[in-house]
Amino acid sequence: MNQAKGRRLRSEYSLHRDRATGARIHQLTSSPSINHATYFLQNSFTPDGRTMLFVSNREGGWQLFAVTEFPGGDILQLTDGACLHPFSPAIDPAGERVFFVRGGGIWWLSLATLEERCVVDYGTASMGECSLDASGLWLVAACKRDNTAGLAVGRTDGADWHWIPFQRTVIHPQFHPAEPEWILFAGDPAPRMHRVRRDGTGLECLYRHDNDEFVVHETFLGVTGQLIYTVWPRELRVMDWRTREHRTIASFNAWHITPNRAGTQVLCDTNHPDEGIFLVDVATGKRRLVCLPESSNAGTQWRRSRYALAEDFAAARSGAHGRVLSWMEAGTDTVYGPQWTHPHPSFSRDERSVVFTSDRTGHAQVYVAEIPFA
Repeated sequence: MNQAKGRRLRSEYSLHRDRATGARIHQLTSSPSINHATYFLQNSFTPDGRTMLFVSNREGGWQLFAVTEFPGGDILQLTDGACLHPFSPAIDPAGERVFFVRGGGIWWLSLATLEERCVVDYGTASMGECSLDASGLWLVAACKRDNTAGLAVGRTDGADWHWIPFQRTVIHPQFHPAEPEWILFAGDPAPRMHRVRRDGTGLECLYRHDNDEFVVHETFLGVTGQLIYTVWPRELRVMDWRTREHRTIASFNAWHITPNRAGTQVLCDTNHPDEGIFLVDVATGKRRLVCLPESSNAGTQWRRSRYALAEDFAAARSGAHGRVLSWMEAGTDTVYGPQWTHPHPSFSRDERSVVFTSDRTGHAQVYVAEIPFA
């Protein structure tokens, strides 16, 4: 792998029009490799909206890059050396640093100087994506160590790190936007939605359901502090954080979801069938088409309305590759699919554009669609 931190690459920018809505589509990458925006629970743009981060394996392993002077600026390579977790980068609220997972540790990178420092290192542990609270003072990450799943929680300055164990795989931990002592996380598989206080107390399941209710992609409904989630592939729902009351916003195959800051609109992609990326009004359930991502949307389980069972994984193992592929590997015989084949839409900082990933050209590339009715 090249040691190339700070290397500038020529812009890969091009401009297109969406064939369904006429929306202006900015294609930011074109390398014959896997390129994708940061995970849909994070914003890919710095707070000033001028720089956009993405991850690519164009150097042979996962590294962090930035499009400078969005949309058509040069591409700057931000990291090199040991690979990072491809869906872990999270920009701090000030826009000065980006936090990411590398191996069993969490690191930060200065966007101004490209200096890197390790925040915490759990050695041989397997660590997932990390998330910051609204103040930028606290971090949480899904983690598995010594065959035990749980949450690693601590301060961004490296202090007060501790372990909160959980009996099943943990994914998607997120701090409450107004009550940062609370953490929302998913237990995989059902029942899915749980919360726990930052100090490890108050662990509880927020919604009990069985394997046949395919709850996915839960997150906070903007600054409202309410929860939003999908019951795949049937409904988009909201749940009151305090009363646990549920309400169906709309009945359709909403997939990955991202709310705006105010909690009034929800961005989502769709699958089986892929009807496009939509903006949904929370109050009325009305949805409007933004664009067609035309991603391959791999993963056999998205043809079903339940979580994967042992036989589903066994079927994947008997496929052409002879094994279950990991979530970031190439191939289509996976249960939940390589994540880079899914659009994972998210908002730009001004919420007038949509960031998404699509492999419609044969390689996953990063796109930004201007919302045609914004």
